[in-house]
Amino acid sequence: MSQPLATTTSVKDVNESIIFPPGDIYSDEPPLESDLHREQIDLLIRLIKWWWRDRQDFYATGNLTIYFSPNQKKSEEFRGPDFFLVLDTEKKDRKSWVVWQEDGKYPNVIIEMLSDSTASVDKGLKKQIYQNTFRTPDYFWFDPNNLELQGFHLVDGQYQDLVPTESGWLWSQQLGLYLAVYLGKLRFFTPDRQLVMLPEEEANQQLEQANQQLEQANQQLEQERQRAAILAERLRTAGIDPEQIF
Repeated sequence: MSQPLATTTSVKDVNESIIFPPGDIYSDEPPLESDLHREQIDLLIRLIKWWWRDRQDFYATGNLTIYFSPNQKKSEEFRGPDFFLVLDTEKKDRKSWVVWQEDGKYPNVIIEMLSDSTASVDKGLKKQIYQNTFRTPDYFWFDPNNLELQGFHLVDGQYQDLVPTESGWLWSQQLGLYLAVYLGKLRFFTPDRQLVMLPEEEANQQLEQANQQLEQANQQLEQERQRAAILAERLRTAGIDPEQIF
C-alpha cells in the first residue's frame, strides 16, 4: 500500500545533463494491506478495461510503481498508487510507469485505498504530491472497510472537493463516469446512472432478461390457452362442437 514519500523532484526540474536510467524498470511495490484491498483494486482495473475495451489510448493498472525522477528511481520511500489511469498513451503491458519514458505523462486519475497504516499519508502527503508534482486532475480515496469515499478535482493547481450527488456519487471528469459504493464495493456508473458491469455480470444480466422474456412468453401462452378453453366451453354450451369449426 501507499508509503510516505521523500521530497520529490519533477521531471522538469531534472538537469538536462543527467543521464536517465533505462525505462525498463520493474515495479517495486510492497504487499497489499488485505484481500479486500486487492480485490477492490483488481475490480476497478477489470471494469475500466472492459468498459473501454475498444479503446487503445489509455493505460490502467494498480499497485504499480511510478518512477518520476531518475534521482530516486529505486527509492524505498516511493510507492505507486493503488489504482491509476493515464490517458492518451499506448495501451500495452508495462513493468512500471516511468515518466521520462512516457513523454512526461502522469496519471489522469488516481484512487487510493485507505487503511489504518496509510490513511494519514494518502490524505496528506500523497494528496500534496498528486496535486503539486503529478498534477493529477482527479484524485479519490476509498476505504474498503468503512466505505469512506472522497474525491477531488484539480482547479487552478489546487484540489477542490467534489460535491457528491444526493446519492453520494462522485463525478470523474477524466473518466466520464461516476464513482459510487454499490454492494460494499467501489464501482463505476455511466452518466445516465447505469452500473458499469464486468463481462460475467453482463452475461448474467442477459440471461436474466432472456429468462424473463421466456417467462412472459409462457404466461401469454397460458393466457391464450385459458381463453381458448373458455371459448370452447361456450361453443359446447351453444350446441356447437369446437372440433368441427375448422
